[in-house]
Amino acid sequence: MSDPIVLEDAAPRRAGGRRKKRFSGCLPMLVFVVIGALLIFAAFRYVVMPAWDEFFADPEDYEGPGSGEVVFVVKQGQSVPSMGDELEDLGVVASSEAFVDAAEDRDEESRGIQAGTYLLKEQMKASDVVAILVDPDNMAQATVTVPEGLRAVDVIDRLAEGTDFSKKQFERALGNTKALGLPDYAEGNPEGYLFPATYTITPGDTPASILRAMVARWEQAASDLDLEAAAEEVGYEPHEIMTVAALVQAEGRGRDMSKIARVIYNRVENPGTAGQAGYLQIDATVDYALGRPLTVGLTQEERETAPGPYNTFRNTGLPPGPIGNPGEEAINAALNPADGEWYYYVTVNLNTGRTKFAESYEEFLTYQQELRDWCDEHPDVC
Repeated sequence: MSDPIVLEDAAPRRAGGRRKKRFSGCLPMLVFVVIGALLIFAAFRYVVMPAWDEFFADPEDYEGPGSGEVVFVVKQGQSVPSMGDELEDLGVVASSEAFVDAAEDRDEESRGIQAGTYLLKEQMKASDVVAILVDPDNMAQATVTVPEGLRAVDVIDRLAEGTDFSKKQFERALGNTKALGLPDYAEGNPEGYLFPATYTITPGDTPASILRAMVARWEQAASDLDLEAAAEEVGYEPHEIMTVAALVQAEGRGRDMSKIARVIYNRVENPGTAGQAGYLQIDATVDYALGRPLTVGLTQEERETAPGPYNTFRNTGLPPGPIGNPGEEAINAALNPADGEWYYYVTVNLNTGRTKFAESYEEFLTYQQELRDWCDEHPDVC
């Protein structure tokens, strides 16, 4: 009988015994499924969920209370969504949707928003904006523009002319300086701190609130310019900077302002240089000492005899305080004087305001003669 036939394995066994297994055809499919699941998860996590969250999230809104001033006009028949779009464009609210939602929370009142002018701020909370618009007492009745350089007494006249309040009412409010919010270094004197701007007057305003708003507007400008820190860099106290700014405002415009500031600092800091003795000799201070508006035709006698510490022909250095209320441009010039060795300046054309700056007394005299010649040709102006 023949021996039995033994069939050999197709694959040799490894030493140690067990046969190597083949990979199952299911494994690639499993890998494909896992990768697909990961891709679906990633799409859901980074595409679907953000869109879902954004769709259901509260609309963007500012925390408030806001800053600055924005005049907003509600037009006759204007819809709430239209107001929201305009308020968003003006930077008052973060989104029109937040305003519309806040208005819907006060639906009955919001449907009664009256056409008119309202004073708002930038970056306000939407609900705060709605609270202002639904109250008719917040509707502006008038606007008053206070130009740069006016003295406090002239500011009062301008406010009395532009509102229903009397000059005496404003004078009483101005006299209560503790209620105005003046900085400590003003020492209770509002001169220089009634910021020139256009102010919206509402039915709820009083003379005191209007004057406080002017001081608050000055505070905003001082903050924007970082007044206290910048004054320290220049080497002067903030109140001295405001004094210089008022002198600059009275004496120049535009690019000449920083040069005039430099002349003032040069004279104060270097008495006896270039033929001057530390006297600023600014005509506007004489007008202030005499209690009258700026004039061109001061006499030499008035310069030499006008009483008080504000006359810079009789007193060296800076006057004790501002001689008017400067704007932001003049304050900035006082904080950033031009570089130069000028000690004199003369406006040689009173129509155009062209001003020339001199480093010596001799050069100054030539510019003075140029002004005289111009005045001879324009006697109606001089």
